[in-house]
Formats: sequence, C-alpha cells, structure tokens
Amino acid sequence: MGNAEDGAPGAAKLVGANGREARAAELEVKGICKSFDAVQVLREVSFTVRHGEFITLLGPSGCGKTTLLRILAGLEQADSGDVELLGKRILSLPANKRPVNTVFQSYALFPHLNVFENVAFGLRARSFANAEVNRRVDGALDMLQLEEYPKRYPHQLSGGQKQRVALARALVNEPELLLLDEPMSALDAKLRAEVQLDLRRLQRRLGKTFILVTHDQDEAMTVSDRILVMNQGTIEQAGVPTEVYEHPVNRFVAQFLGAANLISGERVRTGVKTALGTLRVRHAPAWERGTLAIRPERVRVAKGNPENNGIYAEVRELIFRGDHFEVFVEPGPLRLKVPPGVQLKVGQKVWLELPLEHLEVLAD
Repeated sequence: MGNAEDGAPGAAKLVGANGREARAAELEVKGICKSFDAVQVLREVSFTVRHGEFITLLGPSGCGKTTLLRILAGLEQADSGDVELLGKRILSLPANKRPVNTVFQSYALFPHLNVFENVAFGLRARSFANAEVNRRVDGALDMLQLEEYPKRYPHQLSGGQKQRVALARALVNEPELLLLDEPMSALDAKLRAEVQLDLRRLQRRLGKTFILVTHDQDEAMTVSDRILVMNQGTIEQAGVPTEVYEHPVNRFVAQFLGAANLISGERVRTGVKTALGTLRVRHAPAWERGTLAIRPERVRVAKGNPENNGIYAEVRELIFRGDHFEVFVEPGPLRLKVPPGVQLKVGQKVWLELPLEHLEVLAD
C-alpha cells in the first residue's frame, strides 16, 4: 500500500494524550526517499505527527525505519522529499541546529563522565551558565528517579538506569521532538516491560512528541498513540494500536502485528469459499481470490453448531502459555487461544465460531 495518515481530525484544535490543547501538525514528513548503493530503502514516505503524540515506527529489520529516524535527526540526508517541524523546513539544518534529540540503542554514554556530567554534556557544549546547568540537570535526574546517582559512572549502573540517564541527557535540552532508536532492546524482558510503562508515563507528563523505532510489537502496542507499520521502505498501515491490530489491511500487517489465522478463499455469492467451508463476511471482497484473517483470541469455542461461520474441528495440539492455552485444530491449520478454564483435550472434537465482526477481509 502507499503511505498513510490515520486518525487526523478535521478540527483545527486537538486534545493530545495529556489532555492539553495541541497544534494540528507539529511534524510533517513529505515524500521522503532514500537509497543506498542503488537500493531504495525509503519510498515516498509521508505522515504527520500532532503535538504531544507518541508515534511508533514498527517493522522488521531492513524496512527503513531507522534510516527515516536518522533523517529526522539530521544524521542522514534524504535523496528527496521534505520535513517540516513547527512549520519550519529542517532538512537543510545540521543535527545540532534542530530542536530534536535522539536516544540511541547503545545509550552512547561517556564512560569517563559521571551521571551528572553525562546529562549536563549538551548544556555545557552550548555554554549554558552553571546555575542553569545545575537547575536543568537536577530537574531531569529527579524526573527520571536518578537523584541518588549523580556521582556514579556508567559502569556502576544497571541497564535500566543507563537507559534513564540517556533519556535525561536528551530531555535536559528541552527538545520539541524526541527520537528513540530501539532504546530498550538491550534490556531483559521483565525490565523492558517496566521501562516501557515508565517511558509512556514520562511522555504523558511532559506532553512532548516522541517517535520510537522498534521491531517489538508488544512494545509498540504498549507505548503508542499511533503505530506506523513499515515494510520495504513504505508505510503499510497507520492508526491507533487497537485499529491496526483489530483491522489489519493486508497479510503483512496481520502477520507482523501479533498472531493471525490467514484463510485463503474465493468470493462467492454467499461469502468466501474456503477449505474450512463458506464463511460470511461483513462486506464483499474486492478480489476474486484472496485472504481472510482472524486473531486466535477471537475464535470462539461453541456449545453447538453456530448460526454463522461454524467449524467442526479436532484438537491437534495444546500449548500452555500461563494465562491461556494455545490450541491448534484440524481442519486448519487454525490456531485459537482459550483461558485455562476451558477444558479441551488432544483428539477432542469441538465446534468453533469465527465471529463475523472479527473476520477481516484483507487487501491481498
């Protein structure tokens, strides 16, 4: 698909996630293209970001998301296109002249400087007075719960503490736009989940605009106001997390953002004819042959033959996932999720329902 804007209201005044009145468009990215050695990595990428939004660029390695972030930061030059921040064109500005700061995957802390001086580095480079440096750094350390660590050095910090120092160093410069290049990828799963929530709460409290690059779907769902799903240099779909998850537009989005059952079929008068039977859908597909999708948690175990989209299946495999069982059935392969209270056994025959409201017609 082409690039997309999603959810931009027509009203001139908007209310952001923090409840404050927001400008309609703080950042406008227009037709950005970029190639390396004749390989095009960004293809006419366009989107807008409202003031105070938390936007996530989500996609697999090599999709162009980090290149796009580096272009916004001024660390890479676009071949064509334009970027406006607060109504000003910024592509011609060097990185240090843009009201933008970046937090990198490696954190890039100076090992020979303590926490206070790491955070103060950008302010000292811009010749701020000592009193202002102290005020801003103390405020940033307090905001990120680092007030007890100003004299520690990076090697004395945990991964989560290093991540917060990197955030403090970026935020102390009071940027209009904060860019985050997979800053949590080096953390273990438990700490990463904690830092994700901390980051979201911080962004809401500050009311600043954040753009995060990640390949982690759960992370994108947790922190984002909107997700831009990228693939092969384009934006496949943009929208709020629930919309992108519940209503994927194509096979790539359905498979990349969570698990999905993909069901091939052909359009017939009564619905879509598939190997599972003829399934009813909310609207007739535009294609003659194509794909339906349904999330595993939306497949229901029924007591009898459902009125619509019923499938008589045999349980082939059960996998315990803690808060649910993952169930694979035949005919299929069809996957569903059921709570532990639902009693199923391998070899058991069951009726399943693919609810009409959760069966999505994909574009391909």
